[in-house]
Formats: sequence, C-alpha cells, structure tokens
Amino acid sequence: MTQRAEHSTVMDRLAIDDLITGYAIALDDGDWPGYLALFTPDGRADYRSAGGIEGGTEEIAAWLAEMLQHFAIRQHLIVNRRITLARQDDAPGDTATVQADYLNPMRLVGPATEGEGGPTAPNYTCAGRYHFTARRTADGWRLTGVVVHEKWRQVLPAGA
Repeated sequence: MTQRAEHSTVMDRLAIDDLITGYAIALDDGDWPGYLALFTPDGRADYRSAGGIEGGTEEIAAWLAEMLQHFAIRQHLIVNRRITLARQDDAPGDTATVQADYLNPMRLVGPATEGEGGPTAPNYTCAGRYHFTARRTADGWRLTGVVVHEKWRQVLPAGA
C-alpha cells in the first residue's frame, strides 16, 4: 500500500468516525434534519430489536421524533467502533461497514426532571450493538443503513 493510499484510508476512517458521532449527537439533540442529512436518499434503518420500526429515513426520523420526546435527557454513547473499508484493487473503496457498541442512558420526562436539583441519574438505560453501512458520495460519507441489535435494557422508578 502506498503512502497516498494509507493517507486516504486514514482520512476515510476519520470521516466515517465523525459520521457515527454525528448520528449520536443528532439523536440526543433531536436534530431530525441533521439526522436525515447523515443518510443517502435511499438510506434505511431498523430499530425493531429495540421495539421500534424498520423503514426509510423519513419514516424513521418521524418515528424517532415521536418516541424520543418522552425522554428529557438522552445520551447515546457509541464505542468500540470497528470500521471496515471495502477495497478495490488494493485501494480504498467507496463503501464501508461499522460495528459499534452503544450504551444509551436516558431520563423519562416527568416531575423528576423538572426544576433544579432534581434527580439526574438515568431511569431508562439500554445497550447493544449498531451495524452501520456507509457509502462515499459527492457530499462525503453518508449512511446507507443502520440496524440496532439491543442486548439489554433497564427501567428504574423515578428518583431510584
């Protein structure tokens, strides 16, 4: 592999890592236009293992906006990212997959979150693994798919 190919690979990996970070931030901030901008026009997502739906990104963004409004505090931590870039003729290709674990502590909307000095510990936490697919586009790397594999969840009473 030449230095130019190695440099390109590093730059691709950094761009994909930034894409995944943008995904977490968009979910936590409820930035649905930002969420949609992370995907290709034909992008899809599958949240069924976490009790959600599967579909195109417009449908998914609307569903997420509805579901996540029940949580006053959201924090998606996406870790252990394994990025695999497709190769073409020993050069970086235009597609990639990412396997990454997530931990998602959240606080349900309600009296426990109102006012200062209220509890700040999450009362809903879920975790599992994401499988992302991405493609290089004229606008940079974009997600083509997200599949959530929830492994566990814990719900505690408010103030617990």
